[in-house]
Amino acid sequence: MKIMNISSLTLLLSLLALTTVHAEPVNYQLAYMGDKNNPAWLGASQGLVEANRQGQFMNQKYTLDTVSAEDALSKDFSGYITVISAADKDTYRKLVEKLPDMAIFNVSLDDDDLRASCYPNALHILPSNQMKKDAEAQWQQKTPGSAAKAQAWHPDFVKYAARDLNKRFLETHSVKMNDESWAGWASVKIVSDSVVRQGITDPVKLLNFIKSDLVFDGQKGTDMNFRNTGQLRQILLLVENDKILDEAPVRGIVKPTDLDSLGNIECAK
Repeated sequence: MKIMNISSLTLLLSLLALTTVHAEPVNYQLAYMGDKNNPAWLGASQGLVEANRQGQFMNQKYTLDTVSAEDALSKDFSGYITVISAADKDTYRKLVEKLPDMAIFNVSLDDDDLRASCYPNALHILPSNQMKKDAEAQWQQKTPGSAAKAQAWHPDFVKYAARDLNKRFLETHSVKMNDESWAGWASVKIVSDSVVRQGITDPVKLLNFIKSDLVFDGQKGTDMNFRNTGQLRQILLLVENDKILDEAPVRGIVKPTDLDSLGNIECAK
């Protein structure tokens, strides 16, 4: 019988020890608040699949529980690391106030006053109404008379690996990705990326990291992070007759890197 040398035996014992120590994966519970008929649910579900695919190599497991808007304000969220909200505005505000130490992602509301309120734990993935107006105004300066509208996402977006994301989403859900489903996907992706990079298991640490140190691509080809208002800085797509015409910030009107040219950046006094 072949005798294993000392170095090989040491390596094998080390691997066995690691396997033993890390046999049980670290579980991360995320909550989705709102109606599962909202496209954001499909996006969050896509994000969950991808997070677990990555997590199997990092000894991490992610779950996504659904909570109705009616039950959210009485639910105990102590076992969760974050909440993704596709609920109405009033419920979202109340949940943000109920859970001040937990990141509450907004994936369905574009209200400017939510951003101006500057809740420290409110993270708005969808672009605000003012961001879209500013993008459209920039485009009007460059192309007067155009009826293009600003969007966060489009199923025909192909740059920056967006083609692959759109393809994966369509194959999984048999529908095309839109603004809300991209926002749902992005919220889970932000959480899982932060967990992998920082080894975070605590909701407070997760919130602090996302607010202060996050750099997120989101398949849009530029580094995105959050303003003090909680709004995710991002490029927008200008779409007319279901065709992508350009991106905002609009080159030739402002610097393409000036993401703060879109939307309000100040908190309400």
